[in-house]
Amino acid sequence: MNITKIGYARCSTDGQDLSAQKQALENLGVSKDRIYTDHGLTGSSRDRPGLDQALAAVREGDTLVVSKLDRLARSVPDARDIADKLKARSVNLALGASVYDPNDPMGKMFFNILATFAEFEADLIRMRTREGMALARAKGKLRGKQPKLSEKQQKELGRMHATGEYSISDLAEVFAVSRPTVYRTLSRLRIT
Repeated sequence: MNITKIGYARCSTDGQDLSAQKQALENLGVSKDRIYTDHGLTGSSRDRPGLDQALAAVREGDTLVVSKLDRLARSVPDARDIADKLKARSVNLALGASVYDPNDPMGKMFFNILATFAEFEADLIRMRTREGMALARAKGKLRGKQPKLSEKQQKELGRMHATGEYSISDLAEVFAVSRPTVYRTLSRLRIT
């Protein structure tokens, strides 16, 4: 039977680079054409086309290789689910240079500990992001999406609406915006 190593690499944001993970996978014996990637997708989402392709590419006796467990999954249930599905298909899972053996109690415990740390790290990142956004919002630096109309345009839209001569559709056409934008602008001006 021909045993193949299939690699998977992932980074969460478009600004990150996958080259270090790809190089690590190549150093672990995965050929370049057998590395599947997801760029700009979080590990907490299972909607990852590169992972789906990697899982579809592995066959019985093959090994799925990831440089670190947190590249594969960011939650314990997700990591367990992937590992269990691979085991059911008789596919090995390699975390870096270590091959995970689901039949070994120590290996199983180690895998669960790594998955717990990956989930913990993801939770910390989310918490820090929320804290940072709250702080920025409190300082007035995070204002959300800016209105499509300038302040002067908003006042004019409000004035025109107040005359009763213009419908919402008319205002949307005059200002080249959608009807919901007109409603939001009027709501912002507290005019209904």
